[in-house]
Amino acid sequence: MKHTDALVGPLLQEFFVKHLMTHRNVSPQTLWSYRDAFRLLLRFVDAKMHIEPVALNLVHLSPSVILAFLDSLEKERNNTARSRNARLAAVRSFFRWVAISRPDFAGLATSVLAIPTKRADRRLICALSRPEIQAILGAPDLSTPCGRRDHTMLLTMYNTGARVSEVTTMVCSQVELGSRSSFVHLHGKGRKERCVPLWARTADAIRKWMREQDAVPTSLLFTNYRSEKLTRNGVDCILKKAIAGAVHTCPSLSKKHISPHVIRHATATHLLQAGVDISVIALWLGHESIDTTHIYMESNLAHKEEALGRLQPAGQRTPRFHATDKVMAFLETL
Repeated sequence: MKHTDALVGPLLQEFFVKHLMTHRNVSPQTLWSYRDAFRLLLRFVDAKMHIEPVALNLVHLSPSVILAFLDSLEKERNNTARSRNARLAAVRSFFRWVAISRPDFAGLATSVLAIPTKRADRRLICALSRPEIQAILGAPDLSTPCGRRDHTMLLTMYNTGARVSEVTTMVCSQVELGSRSSFVHLHGKGRKERCVPLWARTADAIRKWMREQDAVPTSLLFTNYRSEKLTRNGVDCILKKAIAGAVHTCPSLSKKHISPHVIRHATATHLLQAGVDISVIALWLGHESIDTTHIYMESNLAHKEEALGRLQPAGQRTPRFHATDKVMAFLETL
């Protein structure tokens, strides 16, 4: 079979359009992640092998090339092992499909699929205290429209534990503002939907913001200054601006690397500290498995200190149990 029959371009187009979008109906987030992975791979091959994407053949994507690409992600782009594994997952998905659609390349696909994922260090999550969160929420200038937007968005993120992608795509119709209770419908990873209650403070802030924007049900709840969808970088800039304003009243913030996802971690940690059951927290955050939520148990120092307080220190003698006469009498009757 001719190599022109295995050009990567047409295969990628069929993989994305027919397999991912039509057959599997993957989420937009998965589609964008896979797209970015192949953008990086094609650029790497073009730079290192001088083969343009339109001329790239499947045989050029050997395991050694894929491994060199993964190494470049870590060394040249300073990606973590987790990011490397995410790119590898996209490549694996493509070659699994190649093995089925092009059996003549099953050998190549099998060798690429044999590339192992890289073990990554599992670090404790960055946890924010309640005073730190309050300082961040109080930093935006409420006298300006941007400040009111920033405050409302950050408060909504903390209240709901929403992911950045869930906040930036949230439309007004997802928010239900009632006289007694209010809640928001979130569309999370894996097309899972969940409903999260809102504090009266959050509901009031959202109600005022929607009224100020003359929002209609199909409008995005939070937008940039051009009334367009906020990007992930845009949310990060808003958070960094709030942190810069909060550092003066809460200096401990300057010692922490805080991303928008850390706000989500703070929600989970504070729910756990308030005594909320871990299974409820998993539902609150939209975790597919409760095992994911256990990271907050591992990072909760207060719970560990409480457990330590129940343990007798080493070197101390534990007092022996002395039964009362009534107990001894009972045991003798048995």
